[in-house]
Amino acid sequence: MTGHDDPAAVLTRLLHAIDALHWPGVRDCLADQVETDYTELFGGEVQRVSGDELVAAWQGLLPGFDATQHMTGPVLTKPDGGDLLLSTHVRGYHRLAGAEGGELWGVHGHYQARLTRLDGDWRISELALRLFYQEGNTGLPELAGKRAASSPRTPRPEIA
Repeated sequence: MTGHDDPAAVLTRLLHAIDALHWPGVRDCLADQVETDYTELFGGEVQRVSGDELVAAWQGLLPGFDATQHMTGPVLTKPDGGDLLLSTHVRGYHRLAGAEGGELWGVHGHYQARLTRLDGDWRISELALRLFYQEGNTGLPELAGKRAASSPRTPRPEIA
């Protein structure tokens, strides 16, 4: 089975590629249109954007961290028509060395995703984070966004 045949592997591949800043690998896991719901973490509204727009948004934030690590599991799947619904716990760690207020930010919750078949492969068409709690410096995303624009970290696609 390739990562596109195994539904649980699609989400794992996405998160590994995000942590490595391997943007083609990130894009390869996404449908043409993706609905994201990070409202419990950041407020705002549920977004429906193209896969390319979602990658661009993540490129404006994640390279500003010195490192990120997203861990999930176990991943449960349930058929929903022709799609699959995925559900898993997630812990996301984000580090920015020397940041005022602390260099670590942890996000802990539950991911819910919808996978849709596209040309025979599974792709993420919906992704929602249900937040359990945060810990550490919740101001790191703002700092990382600024740093991503001026001095981003180098991608590490060899670990994607």
